[in-house]
Amino acid sequence: MAAAVCPGSFDPPTNGHMDVIRRSFSLFDRVVVAVIRNLSKTPMFTSEERVGMLRSLFEGDPGIEVVSFDGLLVDFARSRNADVIVKGLRAVSDFDYELQMAQMNHNLSGIDTVFIPTSPEYAYLSSSLVKEVGRLGGTVEGLVPQEVARRMKERWSQ
Repeated sequence: MAAAVCPGSFDPPTNGHMDVIRRSFSLFDRVVVAVIRNLSKTPMFTSEERVGMLRSLFEGDPGIEVVSFDGLLVDFARSRNADVIVKGLRAVSDFDYELQMAQMNHNLSGIDTVFIPTSPEYAYLSSSLVKEVGRLGGTVEGLVPQEVARRMKERWSQ
């Protein structure tokens, strides 16, 4: 049974994230969505909130597990018996960074990274850009799942 880890901050989860996770699940028997707990930036949502949102978005999808982690990704991947790490790529600039990370992760653990190009309709999406649009009063509808859009709107209305 092949297992993959899809790591990220998911702050907030975008439709691009959902696309890569679902496509990963079509390739692997089990997918662990790994929400990074400690971010260098101040997140919009706590790790618990991000895990909760993702769990509700994948509710009823057997084989997709959502958990948070901190520390080295490869240590976490090993602890979950993952065969590979899956990373979504939007552009060549993502590849430059992710290739170095993949090579370091392989050097540390022997775990390979599989790159999945984001579907073209989501290639421009990033959590940072979505937060900026919403913060400045733009609509995030169609950029994030409906539940996430609602949670973002609630957060900004506080």
